[in-house]
Amino acid sequence: MSALSFAMGGGGLRNLLAGGNSSASVAASPPPAPVRSLVPPSQLTEAEIIDGCLAGSRLMQKHLYDRFAARMMAVCLRYAQTTFEAEDVLQEGFVTVFTNLSKFRRECPLEFWIRRIMINAALRQHRRNSGLVAMSEGEYPEDLAGEEFTLSNYAFEELLTLVQELAPRYRMVFNLFAIEGYGHKEIGELLGISEGTSKSQYSRARVILKTKLERLDAHRSNGIFRK
Repeated sequence: MSALSFAMGGGGLRNLLAGGNSSASVAASPPPAPVRSLVPPSQLTEAEIIDGCLAGSRLMQKHLYDRFAARMMAVCLRYAQTTFEAEDVLQEGFVTVFTNLSKFRRECPLEFWIRRIMINAALRQHRRNSGLVAMSEGEYPEDLAGEEFTLSNYAFEELLTLVQELAPRYRMVFNLFAIEGYGHKEIGELLGISEGTSKSQYSRARVILKTKLERLDAHRSNGIFRK
């Protein structure tokens, strides 16, 4: 079952998209705007989709989901350790999107707002799983943390696999700092750790990733992996 079909099939999201009660549908909202249902979804403006969702249009809710689901799944995959876990985060995130859409003030792009919701859903998943035993990190040198390395030479699937192999605490800090642009102080507040711990875990994550990338390059040079 694909990630998108799983998310669409989940009870909470299915209810929202197929007739169930939701606060997005029943919350106080402006009078329903005309829905251009015959217009190709790609030609609908962001405002039209939002207004349609707030007016209770299931079609507009589906268009919103279809427009952002693939991009948000990519975000969820980076935070999750498995595709199944990422699908759970995606569904939880979209349920939050639809039940809180009336609170979106349109002061930023809708994608940015949805992305923050997905990250928060991933953080909640991380807290729920924080008691689980972390994956073994292996032996890695400690003197590489200050060295720079580029990720542009690697395919998304390769990088995703390596990031998912990081211990959960390292994976969260690396994503929040290196990808999302959060500061270590803010990351510490989000994860319940000190700013110094966030810096230390980010440094350790970089060491592990750099070592893994060097091993990947060595395998490629031996003909084991091909681009």
